[in-house]
Amino acid sequence: MNGIANSIVAWLFYGVEYVVVPAMTLWGWVRWLRRPKERTLPSASSLIGFALATVSIVLIVSSVLYARSVGGFPYGDPRLMRIMSCGGVLSLGSAAFAIGGVWGASSLRWFALVCALATLFFWFAAGIAE
Repeated sequence: MNGIANSIVAWLFYGVEYVVVPAMTLWGWVRWLRRPKERTLPSASSLIGFALATVSIVLIVSSVLYARSVGGFPYGDPRLMRIMSCGGVLSLGSAAFAIGGVWGASSLRWFALVCALATLFFWFAAGIAE
């Protein structure tokens, strides 16, 4: 039973990180483009947080595609360590800006927070797995 539970958790993790979060990011950008732009400090903070989360998501997707094309990274590969540290810093910055933007009305405030926390969780899990 433990193996089945681990498989279910792994598939849920993959589904959220590789399908839900990118779809939510795309939806957030479309929503931001279609709505009137607020010109407040919290809305700017949400936008910066969301942009940093988007860059982190692009880094996740591109590093996974690169790893599949070269047959994976060996244990402790310096390139992988740089990718993970860069992703972690992007996600931490994203979370900080997203938290700063939650207190003001913005079309991105919840998108920024959820995407920032999801990418932060991804990089944390990737670091533990390494």
